[in-house]
Amino acid sequence: MLELNDVLVKGEPHTLSLMARERQITCVVGGARWLYAMMGFEPVVAGFISIDGEPLTPKTASALRRQMAFAPRRLDDVGEIVRYEAPTADDVFALRANRKLSDENLEEEAEQTGGTDPQQARLLAIAVLRQRPILLVEEPEAAMLPYLRKQAIAGRTVIVSSTDGAVINAADNVVEINSDHE
Repeated sequence: MLELNDVLVKGEPHTLSLMARERQITCVVGGARWLYAMMGFEPVVAGFISIDGEPLTPKTASALRRQMAFAPRRLDDVGEIVRYEAPTADDVFALRANRKLSDENLEEEAEQTGGTDPQQARLLAIAVLRQRPILLVEEPEAAMLPYLRKQAIAGRTVIVSSTDGAVINAADNVVEINSDHE
């Protein structure tokens, strides 16, 4: 279980609290930046983040990240995440290197995502093939919902950021950034 308790990210006007459980999809409405906070890449100025009771701190961040796989919406040509100046793909689980994976299952897995954007489908497939218990997905396409549900049913904790009504309606839990609690 990944928990945020009254977390305030530097520069954000609102706190966020949520409990994301395995076998469920949790949607953070309009808050891709919060996915980075969950990985320890955004400075948290108040509250706490924990995974199975283990608090996320600068000392534990690296170990806790090994329990997560992240699928950004897209990468630009040099491998950085388009919407943010940092972190680079190398910082976020070496995704840049993963784009060169020769795993024969990668293309098949990318097709199974149901995504229409080949890059996003490939990034999601890479994250899933990492076989981590927590899957963070930035703005998935609605067409990817059956695939994400399959990941949740398989026992993963799936957390997505989205403003797409279909994605929001398909989530087991919805947390809006403009509110202080679920």
